[in-house]
Amino acid sequence: MQLVVDIGNTETAVGLARSTTELVAEWRISSSVRRTADELTVLLRALLEDDSIQKSVIERGVIGSVVPSLNHVWADTLGRLTKGPVFTLDPSLDLGIHLDVDEPLTVGADRIANTIAATQLYQRDTIAVDLGTATTFDCITAQGVFSGGVISPGVSAGLDWLASRTAKLPRVELQPPETVIGRRTETCIQSGVFYQIVEAVDGVVGRIKEEWAKPDAYVVATGGFADIIGPHLVAIDEIQPYLTLYGLAMAGERISG
Repeated sequence: MQLVVDIGNTETAVGLARSTTELVAEWRISSSVRRTADELTVLLRALLEDDSIQKSVIERGVIGSVVPSLNHVWADTLGRLTKGPVFTLDPSLDLGIHLDVDEPLTVGADRIANTIAATQLYQRDTIAVDLGTATTFDCITAQGVFSGGVISPGVSAGLDWLASRTAKLPRVELQPPETVIGRRTETCIQSGVFYQIVEAVDGVVGRIKEEWAKPDAYVVATGGFADIIGPHLVAIDEIQPYLTLYGLAMAGERISG
């Protein structure tokens, strides 16, 4: 078993991986609530107390983070919960992939994990669309080369902007609207934000395929909003919410092996 942690700006996804493609359990914890290692340890131990997993031996921990200030507390926490070492994903590690970009050492851990997972799972040219705090598009070749991509504002950015920058527009929940044409302010906002991201993702994927000259690239949606947005995207071939966690589990096996 591995305890894999994907630390994002808004949420931290934690998974208990039985193998590189099987999660026994998965939880999401707010990244904005600052906790000590003691608090995180108590929280995770409570989550791990389920009868089906409490007797499992956690051999190692793997951290992928885009929030460096949280790395130490999570490393400390996993060190208390795992039998073996704790690894933090880093672009300098030998992970069986190649970062073919101008500044490889700046590539985020989530994009590295997505590259590892997509290469092993699909073995074909892939565009990984990660729908989180930011929406990222990762261009990954069948040979495990990360060729760059796109970073754009995340799914909830429009909702946050409207609520903070206008006097009378309310903050609404992101969910698929029943109709495109809203008949109340709230439904108008929901429709506008939702379909703006849908059209943006489909449009960017089309432009990537054209410029990358890979019209048959496989397109995978992942991230916290994948299950909400993914079914409405024309350009998506598969929804795999746990792609990043799988990549972290794969990285853990490669580093330790």
